Amino acid sequence: MADDELITLAERHGVATRYTDWRGQEVGVKRDTLVAVLAALGVDASSPAPPRPMLPPVVVVRRGLAARFARTWAGEPPELSVELDSGEVVPFVEDDLPLGWHRLHARQGGMQETVSLLVSPRALEPPPKTWGFTAQLYSVRSRASWGMGDLRDLADLASWSAGELGAGFTLINPLHATEPVPPVGPSPYSPMSRRFAAPIYLRVEDLPEYAVLPPDDRERLAALSAPLRDADGPLDRDAVWTAKLAALELLYRLPREPEAQRRYEEFRGREGRALTAFATWCALSEEHGGDWRHWPAQLRDVGSPAVAEAADRLAARVDFHAWLQWCLDGQLGAAQRAAKDAGMPVGIVHDLAVGVAHGGADSWIHRDLMAPGMSVGAPPDEFNQRGQDWGQPPWHPHRLAEAAYVPYREMLAAALRHGGGLRLDHAMQVSRLWWVPEGGSPADGTYVRYDRDALLGCLVWEAARAGAVVVGEDLGTVEPEVRDDLADRGILGTSLLWFERDEQGRPKAPDRWRETSLATVGTHDMPPITGFLHGDHIALRDRLGLLTRSPVEEADDHRRQLTDWLALLHAEDLLAAPPDKIMRALEDGSSAYDEQVVVALHALLGRTPARLIGISLADAVGERRTQNQPGTIDEYPNWRVPLADATGRPVLLEDLAANPRVRAAVEWLPSNPPPGLPLS
Repeated sequence: MADDELITLAERHGVATRYTDWRGQEVGVKRDTLVAVLAALGVDASSPAPPRPMLPPVVVVRRGLAARFARTWAGEPPELSVELDSGEVVPFVEDDLPLGWHRLHARQGGMQETVSLLVSPRALEPPPKTWGFTAQLYSVRSRASWGMGDLRDLADLASWSAGELGAGFTLINPLHATEPVPPVGPSPYSPMSRRFAAPIYLRVEDLPEYAVLPPDDRERLAALSAPLRDADGPLDRDAVWTAKLAALELLYRLPREPEAQRRYEEFRGREGRALTAFATWCALSEEHGGDWRHWPAQLRDVGSPAVAEAADRLAARVDFHAWLQWCLDGQLGAAQRAAKDAGMPVGIVHDLAVGVAHGGADSWIHRDLMAPGMSVGAPPDEFNQRGQDWGQPPWHPHRLAEAAYVPYREMLAAALRHGGGLRLDHAMQVSRLWWVPEGGSPADGTYVRYDRDALLGCLVWEAARAGAVVVGEDLGTVEPEVRDDLADRGILGTSLLWFERDEQGRPKAPDRWRETSLATVGTHDMPPITGFLHGDHIALRDRLGLLTRSPVEEADDHRRQLTDWLALLHAEDLLAAPPDKIMRALEDGSSAYDEQVVVALHALLGRTPARLIGISLADAVGERRTQNQPGTIDEYPNWRVPLADATGRPVLLEDLAANPRVRAAVEWLPSNPPPGLPLS
């Protein structure tokens, strides 16, 4: 096929043939990449294109706006009617249609088509202006948790920060399902399933079955948990899950009261085939390992007779893993209730990862909806000049649409069931993803487009049903129209202080920040404030061989940027000491001004018009270590750093109430401002 024909074919199927890189330069996509991506999409270049249907597989209408699909009609528009979810058939009149899912019928000449129709709210209601802690839950240990933070710790953190400090939300890392048996992957952003949660976050003692345990069994569980509570150093998920799994198996075997059994059966009925398939994957993983691609061939198809036979044989283990999800449903609900009962207007904000592991449950259950031979990643940028390959299969955009986005919708509904909000990691997942052919370099990938109207419509509908706020992490290389589209639908963006600069590269004054955003100083992929002040990240990246410039150049650039921010804080009357004095102290290794700068940066966030302000719990206690160092796997203890102060001394959940740094870090925020300080 000639190059121009290949380009035309790729563009017809939403595959980018050119893109703008982080330098603002246009880059052409390699021919081999286009061929590989089209093959993954199932495009046969040698066959004539099939007749174009009148309607897309799913039509999304925003209440009060004209339907965009009208632009795809050829000739006279078809006759349209709507079969409501009640069964009533009515003419297609957009403003008169009730919100929700219906069926759209189109008739034109001798052709007739029926597709799914979603009538979505025009936009989400804006949240109140408030602040909350952002936390990596696993790192927030208490004296009662089994070596890592759990759902009871979450409930306690939310209720304490709301009742004592006036926090309006608590934003946490993804709680997505991990491997059912060790080894347990540490990254919350590379899960086995985004539809279900990880039982490692259960508080064993809060399960009803624990209350009826005989004394001998309680002693056994105490012996399992004691070494975990006393453990020091990086978090050991394998040890935690090994102990909890033994405890949960013991509780599962206890007789269940009739009322509890009835509620459990209702839960299984509500979750249906999705839960059964996930629990079956867990049971098979216990026998064959956590990567289904290495299972016997007859077990790799979720719908095969061999899988059905195995599920029957392993019925007890399938039921055990389904029961774990029921337990999680209860404790997730308890955490959100605790947050709301303490006065939080939003409550728990959950995090949605971009994708799942290639060998995980979701990619097994929805194998036909994934693009084969592809991984999701990111093109080269200033911080990762080789690009990134996240090792996650992308949704096949057309097959997902043909499935009426049901797996996507169910995933959103599950994430929002027991939360007041949802953060989308890498918000571009609703518009386009960077596909990398397996075995190739991330730099040799390309963007593949998704139906943004449909994905955003599903998201807004599910969030509106839950009364939830949605935050999109719209950082990096983002199409400008995506940010506009998110804002137009009431979805907040993300504003990171260190990246908020004006056209001349100077720190942006607080009154020039976006209102429709979650404003924070940094993210989990960046060093905490105290570590950043002292340039810890430069030494770390140099030691790990991640720098693209010399350490001297990095230090000079860091010094310039930090001086700029200190100057702004000084000009805003948030720092009494002049920038040069603080910089000299930092260069001498002094921590004399660390806490003052932390408080000033958070006070600056309080002066922005941002609807939500996120305060990293690690920043508040003075932690210096980053949670995740991009570009590494085992070279750094990513996602295994327990919460500690600037000296490395562990900070437990019970220590927060008496920690003066924590209170100082949030005293100037919107829900608890000092007299006379403007809110924006």
